[in-house]
Amino acid sequence: MDISKLIRENILSLTPYSSARDEFDHVAEVYLDANENPFENGYNRYPDPYQKKVKDRLSQIKGVATENMLLGNGSDEVLDLIYRAFCEPGVENVVSHNPSYGMYPVLSEINNVPLRKVNLGEGFQLNAQSMIDASDDQTKLFFICSPNNPSGNLLAKEEIKKILDLQRGLVVIDEAYIDFAATDSWLSELENYPNLIVCQTLSKAWGLAGLRVGMCFASTEIIQVLNAIKPPYNVNELSQQAALKALNEEENFKSNLKIILDEKLKIEQALDELPCILKRFPSDANFILVRVEDAKGLYDFLMERQIIVRNRSKEYLCENCLRLTIGTPEENRRLLEGLMSYQL
Repeated sequence: MDISKLIRENILSLTPYSSARDEFDHVAEVYLDANENPFENGYNRYPDPYQKKVKDRLSQIKGVATENMLLGNGSDEVLDLIYRAFCEPGVENVVSHNPSYGMYPVLSEINNVPLRKVNLGEGFQLNAQSMIDASDDQTKLFFICSPNNPSGNLLAKEEIKKILDLQRGLVVIDEAYIDFAATDSWLSELENYPNLIVCQTLSKAWGLAGLRVGMCFASTEIIQVLNAIKPPYNVNELSQQAALKALNEEENFKSNLKIILDEKLKIEQALDELPCILKRFPSDANFILVRVEDAKGLYDFLMERQIIVRNRSKEYLCENCLRLTIGTPEENRRLLEGLMSYQL
């Protein structure tokens, strides 16, 4: 597949901005090239524009070469860069499933790229042929969220592969919640599909939502295009330092992940015994979607007790559904107490 044919013409001819750190990325004693304040305070110098130390550590953890990575100011920046690199505004389109992550339609509107939504089937499962039927020669991207938000389930791998095999455009698989799932990431398929882009984040399982560090994994050709259009210093020094610290404390990550998964199992078992829960949907994420009789009533009841969950009732297939994030053991205890009190 010739990826260059998918890139917007103006992006192909773009001369990228060259920062001071692009032109000199070694070690010197005197830096007078970037118009920085010379007085050291830890942050007076621009950060590494390519986050090399963070990527080196990620390469060890993910088993992906650094040249196949792009880091962004959160995954939302990464997704926006993909739109801007490959989609001609007002001409081309993208296809995604419904329901899914709410930023896809927002980014589509911002970039003036129509988004064609394809409804998921019962059980929130993907039908590849429906996605393919919704696409045409002007389709540049397929957005797939797996595990899906707000439903929490993994989407069938064999269905996704049908879309990849079509090679009509790029297939972006958003794996924000993959660390909670008992399955392999799509990262293992990067070498098999040049049209595959995998997005992940440090916001969820790694517990770094406040840092805003998103990850993109793809072919070197795709990464080179995204690097050419990203802001030169898009991940700040504080975020790079804190991300590297967390990545170097992998045992702490694994310990917290186990607690979340153990707590999730306890909550699932408890929810199945509560009369107010009409249905609990299977989840491969760190949240559980449940159907109740009156989502707004239960939401307000919990809010009065200072417990905030997410009402997803306006989403397709989610009528009277609440999304419950797995918290600390104490937070989960309060949630279950609130749900039990609602029945009295």
